[in-house]
Amino acid sequence: MHPIIANVSKHIRLSTEEQAYFLAMLQAKSLKKKQILLREGEICKSSAFVISGCLRAYTIDHNGFEHILQFAPKDWWIADMYSLITQQPATLSIDAVETTEILLLPRTAQEQLFVEVPAFERFFRIITEKALVTARRRVLDTLSLTAQQRYENFCKQYPTLIYTLPQKQIASFIGVTPEFLSKMRKELLRSK
Repeated sequence: MHPIIANVSKHIRLSTEEQAYFLAMLQAKSLKKKQILLREGEICKSSAFVISGCLRAYTIDHNGFEHILQFAPKDWWIADMYSLITQQPATLSIDAVETTEILLLPRTAQEQLFVEVPAFERFFRIITEKALVTARRRVLDTLSLTAQQRYENFCKQYPTLIYTLPQKQIASFIGVTPEFLSKMRKELLRSK
């Protein structure tokens, strides 16, 4: 089974014809490490599904500090949802953490899917709800959890990325400096 069909099939059932129709709408793309998929200020025109590799969504503040909001490893979807839905300039940039293979679903094709295969409205509602819950949880965690608790949550959410991502990116995601993360990791190892 195609990886994206397996992903969709977790939430909806599709006939063989519907699967073929969906697959025909997708655009395959390869990204090299650090290659940008979406730049802040551009209009996000597609959602991306990761076949292999890893993407990240981030913003850079007025002081030049990078803040990573999401990683998208294999079998995850990613987009600047605000820009995708409103067709306003993106507030996030998305790039490849490593060599990455993706499938792009243009927003226009997604709208067409909603009409032609109504089950996709359910699928995208489910993943949008999950993204909303994750984003809300992330805000609350940032406000109320310690750095160690945020790191432990990161490890649960992204278990395949703990040892593959640069420490600088993990630190950015949990809101600490790389030096603080290194010290915290050493303390966690000593306490085990």
